[in-house]
Amino acid sequence: MVLILGAVGAGKREFARSLGYRDEEMSTDVYSDAPIVTDLEETVRKAPDQAESLLVPLTKKELVLCCEVGSGVIPLQKEDRIFRETTGRICVKLAKEADSVVRLVAGIPMAIKGELPCRRS
Repeated sequence: MVLILGAVGAGKREFARSLGYRDEEMSTDVYSDAPIVTDLEETVRKAPDQAESLLVPLTKKELVLCCEVGSGVIPLQKEDRIFRETTGRICVKLAKEADSVVRLVAGIPMAIKGELPCRRS
């Protein structure tokens, strides 16, 4: 599994496409047959108390895309703080299990664990 992190608009989906994946292979549904889960942060936002149960199915995906949510101003709303912390903790656990962790900045991928993934055949 490759964990791909980056800010909104950083190029996470474009990077997945550059690896040979199509939009039809991307889903926000962790339990779908799609090899890629996108917008993990939004899945966590909807049910932060169920985030731990997502770990096993997420580790079976080829790619997991998540917006970085921990930088910046600390939210005033308690629910937003919980969402942000929960998303961060899930990403930490996924990063430990991942073969590779890629961070995108301005569309430029950087491997922060392992190697940059190769284009699939």
